[in-house]
Amino acid sequence: MALDIVCLGEPLVEFNEQADGNYLKGFGGDVCNCAVTAARLGAKTGLVTRLGADNFGAAILAMLRDEGIDTSRIARDDEAPTGIYFVTHDANGHHFEYRRSGSAASLLDASRIPGDYIRDARLLHVSGISQAISSDAADAVQHAVGLAHDAGRLVSYDTNLRLQLWPVKRARSVMHATIASCDILLPGLDDAIALTGKQNPEAIVDYYLGLGPAVVALTLGEAGVLVGTPHERHLVPAIPAVVVDATGAGDAFDGAFLTEYLATGDVLRAATFANAACALAVQGYGATAANPRRAAVIELLAEYSRSGDDLSE
Repeated sequence: MALDIVCLGEPLVEFNEQADGNYLKGFGGDVCNCAVTAARLGAKTGLVTRLGADNFGAAILAMLRDEGIDTSRIARDDEAPTGIYFVTHDANGHHFEYRRSGSAASLLDASRIPGDYIRDARLLHVSGISQAISSDAADAVQHAVGLAHDAGRLVSYDTNLRLQLWPVKRARSVMHATIASCDILLPGLDDAIALTGKQNPEAIVDYYLGLGPAVVALTLGEAGVLVGTPHERHLVPAIPAVVVDATGAGDAFDGAFLTEYLATGDVLRAATFANAACALAVQGYGATAANPRRAAVIELLAEYSRSGDDLSE
C-alpha cells in the first residue's frame, strides 16, 4: 500500500492530569500525534518506530490500528520498555515529565530503517525529538531523510526543541543540517528564536527558506501562523478557541497542514485548514484524543467564514 505520510519517531503513553487530580490515560509523542491527526483527516499514514513488548506498547499498537495507521514497520523489543510521560497543568500552562530513558524507540538505528517503505511514501515526517532521544535515533533520522531525499520524496520537519534532551548548541547544529535536506519546515516561534537568535517572524522565515526548504510554516501561537515560500507569504490568524489543553497542538497543526498540502499543493489553504484543526484539538484533554475528523474542520471553517472574519493577510 502506497502511503501519503510516513512518520518516524517515538510514540508514548500519556497520563494527563485532570481537574480532580486524577490522571487520564492517553497517547502522545510528537510524530505519533501528527500521524493520528493526518489519518483522521484522510491521509494514508504509517509509523516507523520500536515499542516495548509490554502492555503500554500493545496499547499504542491497538490505538494506531484503530486509527487506520499502518503498523507493519513497528518492531517490538523484549528488553527495552515503551516510553511514558505525564502532563500537569497550572496557571502557566501545561508541563511535561518523561520516563523514556532507554526506551525501545531510542534504540532505533539506521540499520533498522525500512528503505523501501520510506522511498515508496509521498512524504517522510520527522522531528527534533526523533533525533534528540539518542545518538542512534539521530543517525536513523538522518539516514531516513537521505533515503527520502534521494528518492525525490518530500521531507517535512518539526523542530520541537526540547532542551532537557540536548543542549541548544548541539540541537542547532543537528537540526539545521537536517533542515537543509527538507522540503517543508514546521517550527514554532519559541524554537525558532532559540535556534536562530532572531526575534522577527519574517526574518526567521527568510532565514529558514535560505537553508533550503521550499515551504516554512512558522506557528505563532495565538497570533496564528506565518507561512512562506520563495514566491509567496501569508499571515494566517488563529481561529479563537477555548483552550482546555494545548498538549500536542503543534503536532495536530503538522498533521493537518501536511494532509491538506499533499491534497492541494496550496500553502495558504493548508495553513488555514491546519489552524482550524488546531483550534479544535485544544478543546479537550490529551495529545490525540481531541484531534478532529475532517468534517469537523470543514464545519468550523465554514462557520468562521460566515462570521466574516478574514482568514489570511
